[in-house]
Amino acid sequence: MKVHEYQGKEILAKYGVATQGGMIATTVDEAVAAAEKMHAENGTELFVVKAQIHAGGRGKGGGVKLAKSIDEVREKAGDILGMMLKTHQTGPEGQKVRTILIADAVDIKQEYYLGVTLDRQSSMNVIMASTEGGVEIETVAEESPEKILKEWIDPDVGLRPFQASRLAFGLGLEGPAFKSAVKFIRALYHAYVATDSSLAEINPLVLTETGEIIAVDAKINLDDNALFRHKDLAEMRDTHEEDPLEVESSEFGLNYVKLDGNVGCMVNGAGLAMATMDIIKLAGGDPANFLDVGGGATAETVEAGFRIILKDPNVKAILVNIFGGIVRCDRVAAGVVEAANNVDITVPLIVRLQGTNAEEGKAILDESGLDIETAILFKEAAEKVNGALKQQSISA
Repeated sequence: MKVHEYQGKEILAKYGVATQGGMIATTVDEAVAAAEKMHAENGTELFVVKAQIHAGGRGKGGGVKLAKSIDEVREKAGDILGMMLKTHQTGPEGQKVRTILIADAVDIKQEYYLGVTLDRQSSMNVIMASTEGGVEIETVAEESPEKILKEWIDPDVGLRPFQASRLAFGLGLEGPAFKSAVKFIRALYHAYVATDSSLAEINPLVLTETGEIIAVDAKINLDDNALFRHKDLAEMRDTHEEDPLEVESSEFGLNYVKLDGNVGCMVNGAGLAMATMDIIKLAGGDPANFLDVGGGATAETVEAGFRIILKDPNVKAILVNIFGGIVRCDRVAAGVVEAANNVDITVPLIVRLQGTNAEEGKAILDESGLDIETAILFKEAAEKVNGALKQQSISA
């Protein structure tokens, strides 16, 4: 689960990570009031007005503006609030800005990059640091990989003091800045582990003229599977920033990711779902979604899956691919029939059942009187998907 920058800073501050001060606003008047309060309490003269969306590249898209007075805060807030902010991560349609952050402007001496994530290849967390802050780390990795410092952390041991020191030395820091950086790195790693995050990224991490190390941005991704341990963090979810179909699917306990293809797929199990998308490609189509209905695959979840898939106008056919392990194929077949009777399925439907009671399930589908093509083998399912797509092409 992604959170906004201001929420990420709130999380990090609880673990002693030094962050840029600021207040959020959802209206121009709230933005002005926030600036006035910051000026009265902290003497703030320079403000940064920052759009809060779940995407990078906000500055290049016009979503981050410097304001030299409270009057300019009013002007910049009016420009940003309600805009459809387009960045390389939002796609051409952009993302509507509903919240802004009024932040203290920071006197920056140097910008750095610092991030923590899981290295699946080594089964360890890795801290990455670079002197190339303020730019996309992917670009640095591609063009100047030697500028990225890495420390792998054994989860059974944790971050060792010498590792934080080595990263700070590698960034060329010394004196008070070095001590501040070591403290910052240790606090960031603690926050990452304690919140079950999958990513904690600070870009840019800045060195101020007074020698302080401060996060002026914060990207925190939380592990969905661990949110049951963090009810307070789960409440930070902003469904406005998510695909509406993905939000709807989560209400039914479905794992759905929208793609750009023409064949909807409904599968039980992530591994089988990936294999199903591969077979769709081999059949000459493109998967329109990743949809894992889980081990249950009840009539209710199947019906919800059909409704969600059919809301995508690009879908020209649907492939249901179920392995009967935890759930029996005849029960799944009965659920498919019930769901198909409740949903107006206007595209070819191919159902492949394999596993426990697969033959009984196929018989239920074949005798249902519904326009459902059944398959037993993967190859057979691929051929029927191919045939359905060709028929759709001829009809068009």
